Amino acid sequence: MTRQEEPGPLPAAGGKTTRLPRFLGRRRRVLAAAFLLIVLNPLLNYYLHSSFLQGWYQSFSIGNLWFVSPLEGLESLLISKTLYTPSLIGMVIPVGIALVLGRVFCSWVCPMSFLLELVDGLRRHLSGQRHLANRLLFAKRVLWFVLIGEIGLSMVLGAPLFVFLSPPGLVGREMMMLVFFKNLALEGLLLVIIMLLELLTRRFFCRTFCPLGGMLAFLGRHRRLRIHLDKDGCTSCGACGNACPLGLLPEQGEGTSAYCWNCGECVDSCRQKMLSFRWQLEKTAVKRGNEQ
Repeated sequence: MTRQEEPGPLPAAGGKTTRLPRFLGRRRRVLAAAFLLIVLNPLLNYYLHSSFLQGWYQSFSIGNLWFVSPLEGLESLLISKTLYTPSLIGMVIPVGIALVLGRVFCSWVCPMSFLLELVDGLRRHLSGQRHLANRLLFAKRVLWFVLIGEIGLSMVLGAPLFVFLSPPGLVGREMMMLVFFKNLALEGLLLVIIMLLELLTRRFFCRTFCPLGGMLAFLGRHRRLRIHLDKDGCTSCGACGNACPLGLLPEQGEGTSAYCWNCGECVDSCRQKMLSFRWQLEKTAVKRGNEQ
């Protein structure tokens, strides 16, 4: 069946459109709250001299609770060849979340995702097109090569490369630069490039070239929360594939793959309600998506 562009929101009484789909609305609220945290952080530090919030989404603390990004933490450990206990402890919660829920940081928390949602919303408003076709496509396995290459290059250079060039980290650092020094760093151009690419294709950097996304996908390849497809009732209309920001095909079972970031857009898009989140309690191998 030829894939058709998914129609826009259904009209409600009085010519108004229906509210945002369930998971999309929830995800945008969580993304906005997570973004607000790293906006408040430098403001509280600079104007109120408060240290309750510290850092950004590479190394971030709320009071005495410290979170360390798994990729940046791993790079630092490999390069320093030192087991730094606070860093190991700070990685426990992010790694645990990835093992159980997959790469949900990418879709529900990452400040870069929040900015890309804004760009996508602006593009949708100006063009009237609900979902942008993915024009720049690479094999999904490229994500693994990017992850391995980034870690290898960091070890060769003797510096944690992604600590300096991580888009989620760059957003936080640019906020800090703006508040404390009233200017922006040159590395912020990377964020501009990623946002401009969103006008051409959805989540290009996220689905193919983000090493942190690759690390979280690797950790979450046996995650417990997955997209479940009721094959008997699926009509293969293609709506879920059109809705997926990463260009996956849930109707072909790719919602169970390591690449899926559990955003829920495919679940919202399915009018037959054949897609849903399911907890996978027993450990079973899901090879099809993970091996692509």
